[in-house]
Amino acid sequence: MPRQTLWVEEPAVRRRMPDPVRTAAVRAVLVMSLTIIQAMVALLSTLTGSWLAFPTMLSSVGSTVVATWAVLDVWVTRQVWNQRHGVVSVPSSSARQLRRERRAARRAARRAARTAEREAARIRRRGASSLSGPGARAPVRS
Repeated sequence: MPRQTLWVEEPAVRRRMPDPVRTAAVRAVLVMSLTIIQAMVALLSTLTGSWLAFPTMLSSVGSTVVATWAVLDVWVTRQVWNQRHGVVSVPSSSARQLRRERRAARRAARRAARTAEREAARIRRRGASSLSGPGARAPVRS
């Protein structure tokens, strides 16, 4: 009977976050957890009537501002990373669809330019032979 291993590795559902984004996210989680702990200390010291209630309440308000800043930092860091390193190219990506459309438009424009150039060359060749050829007539002036 084969023994079942303790650790079974499964493929990740989502890709790993880039290092700067992950660092900002860890920092935000730590700041938020400290803020929640501080708020609980402020609440409990208020309920017990301790002299620490007012200072911890003030520091909880300040920590809330810092925690909000940390969460915004995660969002901004993620946006900057995506802007500098491009979007993930998945079939539903709008950037990929736009690139495909632009490429098709450029191809169509090149094709039209080549066709127009060939047509102009054909007209020049045909026009040159009929105007100066052996059976060409002089223009009639009235």
